[in-house]
Amino acid sequence: MSTTKATESAAVRREAWGSLRKLPSGRWQARYPAPDGETYTARTEDDKPLTFLTKTDARTWLAAVHTKIARGEWEPPSALAARRRAEAAAERARSIGFSEYAHGWISRIRMEPKKNGKHRAVGTVRSYRSKVDGYLVPEFGDLPIREIDAERIRILTMRLDSIPSPLNPRSKFNGITRPVLTVLLMILRQAARDGIISAAPTVSLPRQEPVIKDADAETGEDVATPDQVEALYKATPRQWAIMVLLAAWCQLRRAECLGLQRRDIEWLDDGSAILHVRRQLSANTGDYSSELKSEAGKRSLTVPRLMIDHLGAHLRDHVAPEAKAPLIPTNIRGSVPLSNTRWGYIWMDSREAVPSLPPRFRFHALRHTGLTIFAQEGATLAELMRRGGHSDIRVVLRYQHATMARDRELADRMSDRIESRLRAGEMRTHESAMDSDGHL
Repeated sequence: MSTTKATESAAVRREAWGSLRKLPSGRWQARYPAPDGETYTARTEDDKPLTFLTKTDARTWLAAVHTKIARGEWEPPSALAARRRAEAAAERARSIGFSEYAHGWISRIRMEPKKNGKHRAVGTVRSYRSKVDGYLVPEFGDLPIREIDAERIRILTMRLDSIPSPLNPRSKFNGITRPVLTVLLMILRQAARDGIISAAPTVSLPRQEPVIKDADAETGEDVATPDQVEALYKATPRQWAIMVLLAAWCQLRRAECLGLQRRDIEWLDDGSAILHVRRQLSANTGDYSSELKSEAGKRSLTVPRLMIDHLGAHLRDHVAPEAKAPLIPTNIRGSVPLSNTRWGYIWMDSREAVPSLPPRFRFHALRHTGLTIFAQEGATLAELMRRGGHSDIRVVLRYQHATMARDRELADRMSDRIESRLRAGEMRTHESAMDSDGHL
């Protein structure tokens, strides 16, 4: 045996379990057989080589490993290190501040598709970011997500509620509290899914009257009469008054009205017109968007005769001659479409000028007016869906109430006619019987 091999053999010390070896550096190395059939060299908890200053230290470490194996607590060094790294990462995540996590959430939803496979619109992401940067980060800052509880949310809600409405300072609803809390709830639910918090705390969203009511709602409560529509048209400044008729008699949404261009009106030889809905104006970006509320939103509609002259006069007096000129421009014959915000102020003034309207009557309710009358004229659900650009039949079912009201009216009139004839028949029978008695 060579001197080198003899030296190495002498350096290895067999133990009752495992082995120790003195390295050329003078430090000691420990090796042991593991339950998985492999022989392992001592390593740290982060899976790096581990040596010992003295033989006693190495033997003590080896005994500790033997005890872990006997108790069933041993893990391969690489698996143990991976678990420790995962636990450390989870702990760091649980301590992540709101600002960091919220901005990461914004980046995630911008890149990841929704459940339907489509990506969120740029305007939607921008709207969420404005809520985060404008209200949530100033409130929570770097506060750890897990420390945002119901009490902190209650305080935030009170502060949001104290902000006056940007459109109507007298309103009880400022249009801010609900959307900000909605974004906060989305962030907290994602944090729960990511395991940062066990569950999202309760967020009490303020009540909001839906723009579209369910099928059980009373149809007439947000339906204007033709006289009220005409009064609204007259109360609105001439250059924007066509908005009222487009919403009521073409059943367009606000963004669809503002998204119209001159080229979307197709005049036919007989003087009638077809309106093509191809885009809408984004309330968040102020730009045109080809993404309508749904695929059903892209549609072509016959312009009712009662507004043809008004539409022609509007195009002649207020719309620029270019094909892409906005139908509802900010200035007469301008190239910039009227903004959603500006129209909100105009609408409030027009609405207040018609005292017979219900309180807080919405512009969107004009669309309900037109669709209700359309239903009363006998339109089928499919025809109502097409006219209104609806993709969900459950939304359109509310207009079935209008159809049933008309059906009830006709049934009552039929009953009156039949009962009248039956009574007339009974009278004739009675008179005939009287005549017969007389002859007797």
